[in-house]
Amino acid sequence: MNQAMLYALAAIAMWAAVATLSALTHTLPPFFVAGVGLILGSLLTARRVKEWKVPPKNFANGVYGIFGFYFFLFNAYRLAPVMDATVLSYVWPLLMVLLSPLLLPGTRLGANHILGSLIGFAGAALIVTGGKLSLSMSALPGYLMALGAAVVWATYSLFTRRLPATSDNAVGGYCLASGLLALGLHFATEPAAHPSSVQWLMIAVLGLLPMGAAFLCWNRAMQLGDPRQTGALGNATPLLSTLMLVASGQAALDGSAALAIAMIVGGAALGTLPSERLLPGWLRA
Repeated sequence: MNQAMLYALAAIAMWAAVATLSALTHTLPPFFVAGVGLILGSLLTARRVKEWKVPPKNFANGVYGIFGFYFFLFNAYRLAPVMDATVLSYVWPLLMVLLSPLLLPGTRLGANHILGSLIGFAGAALIVTGGKLSLSMSALPGYLMALGAAVVWATYSLFTRRLPATSDNAVGGYCLASGLLALGLHFATEPAAHPSSVQWLMIAVLGLLPMGAAFLCWNRAMQLGDPRQTGALGNATPLLSTLMLVASGQAALDGSAALAIAMIVGGAALGTLPSERLLPGWLRA
């Protein structure tokens, strides 16, 4: 396993806990949680603050990805069932595959990528509908927020690969700016927050791990590796995340949810296989 894969796995291991930790802070305003968490995450690279200076395009992409992702994600958890929002937000590996040819010159899209994306999105539809033909309209805003988080994260990741490489420590600057934006929205639009001691602890864990160290690891993985291969590892995240929710008693894993997760993971895995490996031997060049 190469270095990029190791960095990606480290990030994924930390992100798997996001839904569980966020659910434990559900009584707090989401922008407060995101703001404090991201500012705490920025402290991990505060000793290398000189490396926070990057080209404007890199900085804009970093804030777009980090602030945008958590803006959509935390609101999705508020507006839809946590398990549904979690699975939908992790459609981003599929989107990374589909968007790679558009955002990364020289990357080709094969038939397996299209088929994989269709299977994955079918799984996403299953988790939204619960196997029924009609959507739960009351949760539709949450579903859209979760899908928005997936789009933001996929495009942010691909642009990280496309833009000139920068120091991983620059991610601290992205986190600080994103955290300040989130706190600004909190003070402007939300009631005052009064976290309990346990909630402060959860925010600290969120900030230092999923909102801090994980971003550093992911930035390095995207700069070192093939985005399609790196993104494929992300397919393990919804499984781990859902299992954590079930283990903590915050969700129940029924048949339709299990099938949907299998479809999303299987579709993304198919989408990242080299196209020539799917052809019969006599058709290969």
